[in-house]
Amino acid sequence: MTLGLDPVGAQVRGELDAKFEAREQALRNCRMIIQSSSKAIRALHRGEMALADDLISGAVGLIGEIEPALASHPDIYHAGFFYDAVKEYAEAAITRALVAGDALPPPSVLGVHAVPYLKGLGEAVGEMRRRLLDQLRDGDLDAADATFGAMDEVVDFLMELDYPDGMTSGLRRTTDVARSLVERSRSDLTTAALQERYRRDLA
Repeated sequence: MTLGLDPVGAQVRGELDAKFEAREQALRNCRMIIQSSSKAIRALHRGEMALADDLISGAVGLIGEIEPALASHPDIYHAGFFYDAVKEYAEAAITRALVAGDALPPPSVLGVHAVPYLKGLGEAVGEMRRRLLDQLRDGDLDAADATFGAMDEVVDFLMELDYPDGMTSGLRRTTDVARSLVERSRSDLTTAALQERYRRDLA
């Protein structure tokens, strides 16, 4: 008796080969998406907005390249490494809007799902804390106060989202970290404002 495994093997290999190829392409692109997003954030901190825009656009193109390949493989699409890369892109795009003082682009405009968007939003608070500290070092209290206001508003929004962690991939922890950064920034800003008041009184 023959089991007829040859056609079974051909079908199984065909499906798994296609999945493996899609996975490898996604991994390559995800590494580049994360690199581009990280470089874009560094450019934003240096005030190089045009460079940041080019890098963010590059990340968009890389995501667009792999999404068709992953359309038939939802298990890879929703895998951690792809969501991590999309989250990094969302963080860069959100940080860009915060730095520019623009309204935040919603997930539909960025072309991402809600969960990686929200985690990117929470992590952008850390980038804004860095910006706030730079502004305090430069003695620009007004700019630092505006940055703090944006950070505080983001955390208030995230804290209103009461969903199970299983649905949001640990968003609660991201929110807790962002909230602690806001409280530290509040303390730094208050200290800087009091020091400035004392300096003016002495003068």
